[in-house]
Amino acid sequence: MMRPLYFDYNATTPILPVVFEAMRPFLTEHFGNPGSGHAWGMRARRAVDQARAQVAGLINCRPEEVYFTSCATESNNLVLRGLLEGVAGAHLVTTAMEHPAILEPARALAYLGLDLTLAGVDGQGLVDPGEVERACRPRTSLVSVMLANNETGAIQPLAEIASAARERGIPVHSDASQAVGKIAVDVAALGLDLMTIAGHKLYAPKGVGALYVREGLKLAPQMRGGGQERGLRSGTENVAFLVGLGAACELASQDLAQEEARQRGLGRLFLEGLAGLGADHMLFAEASPRLPGTMFVGFGCRRAADIISGLAGLDVAVSAGAACHGDATSLSHVLAAMAAPPEYAPGTIRFSWGRPTTPGDVAELLERLGQVLAQLG
Repeated sequence: MMRPLYFDYNATTPILPVVFEAMRPFLTEHFGNPGSGHAWGMRARRAVDQARAQVAGLINCRPEEVYFTSCATESNNLVLRGLLEGVAGAHLVTTAMEHPAILEPARALAYLGLDLTLAGVDGQGLVDPGEVERACRPRTSLVSVMLANNETGAIQPLAEIASAARERGIPVHSDASQAVGKIAVDVAALGLDLMTIAGHKLYAPKGVGALYVREGLKLAPQMRGGGQERGLRSGTENVAFLVGLGAACELASQDLAQEEARQRGLGRLFLEGLAGLGADHMLFAEASPRLPGTMFVGFGCRRAADIISGLAGLDVAVSAGAACHGDATSLSHVLAAMAAPPEYAPGTIRFSWGRPTTPGDVAELLERLGQVLAQLG
């Protein structure tokens, strides 16, 4: 029986054993409501406070600046709606390669009257800080630029973008879902006012996220009720999942540099092996700084759906940058924004790996990929 190979870590990560073991007591015996004043509730409250401190420790902020949410999508919506909805003359500057969790609420707000500007990206998937700065106006209310792209892995020049915006008094948000836990992320060094974190991208469960909000910045709540999360996000806390997010952040803070270096080593093995297959290919964002565990590869004159289907038949999980429907090919908005070459874009595959991935996994991936490409001719 063929050994399964998972190379889709940018889509989601497994819950690591150390994270699950931290969660386990809060799924069983420690079931108290953190809002209750008895021993069960106080134990839960201490666990939530510890998780908040662990998240803050990873991103270099104060625990009071961390707000828990259900996911990155909620965090992003909370930022955009909490700052911009119903504000006359509000202007948002974001980019054409953002995740739909930014682009869709932005477009919904634009329908209601928000002035929206989408900055472009170059062929390497990078945003020009100068273009973002030129797009800002006296009424610009927010700049939102992701830290690392979920498809290409390209790391954006966020500190430079934020510096220019903040000189003009404009708050800066970043969806850092793909970056936190993979590379060093310091909100103070980056100059951010708001930042989104997704639990399931760094080995915590799906269904938990966080939002950094710089002290003194006010957002309008989007959920009202019992006043949890200091009134910003009401709803009884999902204690076990918050504990899992905290444990995952604690793990990342312990060995981030070593693990980043190890995963970059896997990337070098992958590229060397890919060159050895002899298949015509293009590595997107090749000249950009990138996440350690992401490769976005376009195979010349191929269809992504065919490659993915072949790999799935060999028990390999990857993602596509292009979707084929009959004779038509639909490129991801990221590839479209990069003006990806038409001979490579339709055959684009995202390979992403993580903490459990070994050199042997990479070698076996290349073996199976070679089989698929040979069968496709």
